[in-house]
Amino acid sequence: MGIAELIKALEIELLQPEVRKSKDRLNELIADQFIEIGESGKQYNKQDILDALPKQSGIKFSPKDFKATEISSNVVLATFQLEKEIFSTREKMISLRSSIWQNRNEKWQIVFHQGTKTNIK
Repeated sequence: MGIAELIKALEIELLQPEVRKSKDRLNELIADQFIEIGESGKQYNKQDILDALPKQSGIKFSPKDFKATEISSNVVLATFQLEKEIFSTREKMISLRSSIWQNRNEKWQIVFHQGTKTNIK
C-alpha cells in the first residue's frame, strides 16, 4: 500500500462510528499536539476531540475527491470533500477538509485538521 492509500484509509477510519467511539483508537491516531480548526472557526485540541467524538451519533460521513501530497518522507497533506448527513434532521452539509499526517516512530498520526463549509458539490 502506498502512502496516499494508507493516509486515505486512516482518514476513512476516523470517520467510522466505531472508531469515533473508541478513545483508545482515537488516542493512537491523534497526535498529542493535534490542532483542529472546525467548520465554525473554533479551535480544538486532542483532549477536546477525545471528549466529543465518542458522544456523537447519528451522522453519516461520505468523503470524495481524496488527494494526498507528500510534503516530506514523514509528512503528508490530505485534502478531500466531505458530505455529512445528520440522520435526525436529514440535513446534509458539505465541507472541504485538509489534514496533516506525520509518521512518528513508524506510526502515522494526524497533527492538524481543518474543515471549511462550502456549497460546492
